[in-house]
Amino acid sequence: MIPSEPTFFSLPVVWHNALVTLFTFVYVFSIPPLMDYLVTNHGLPRDISRKITHICAGSTIIFLPLFRDGDWSHYLNITVFAVWTLLLIQKGLFAADDDQAVKTMTRTGDKRELLKGTLYFVLVAMLCGTVFYKQLGGVLAMAVLGWGDGLAPIIGTRYGKMKYKILCTKSVEGSLAFLVGSFAAALFFVRLIVPEAYDPVKIGIICVACTIIEGLSPKEVDNLLIPAAVIGMAGVL
Repeated sequence: MIPSEPTFFSLPVVWHNALVTLFTFVYVFSIPPLMDYLVTNHGLPRDISRKITHICAGSTIIFLPLFRDGDWSHYLNITVFAVWTLLLIQKGLFAADDDQAVKTMTRTGDKRELLKGTLYFVLVAMLCGTVFYKQLGGVLAMAVLGWGDGLAPIIGTRYGKMKYKILCTKSVEGSLAFLVGSFAAALFFVRLIVPEAYDPVKIGIICVACTIIEGLSPKEVDNLLIPAAVIGMAGVL
């Protein structure tokens, strides 16, 4: 597509992609206030709000089909994550204990947690939105990391009875939630964004492998190991 060619909305590609970027900002920045409200006023557990935020952040790729290719501006899809990278560094170093992001995005209320798994997540999202933009590896990585890794602790901590420990304590129920959540999300997002790469068997194999990796991974590091495994396997299978 020629960059100046009008789009469906009668906008040049740059302005079209800028408008879609605005939608991503509205979506992403509406989540912490909502979680903060639920935590403060309705007793939503902090760990649940953290993982809902995690799932919603991973689901930001739902906007990718709206971005028009053929111009540098499709890389605006990572702008919201770039802003969050700066915010997480600032908040992880200097935020007050009652900061909205600290309350809704950390396990313990320690602001330094924002400099670990949460920061890794947004850095991975920027990689998937640039180097692996609209590629199977990038889409799968965000789907598996967002939904699989988001659902596993929610189910595991509340319903996990069959515990196992390798580097840290996990549960069979949590691992099953990871597998089911990542597989379902991967099927949906791959079909939506890169339908030409839709292969349920291949996706299933990758999700099973990532479930094993998540079970072996220490906390926080899985936000790096899982997408690395997904991108690597998507390229060779």
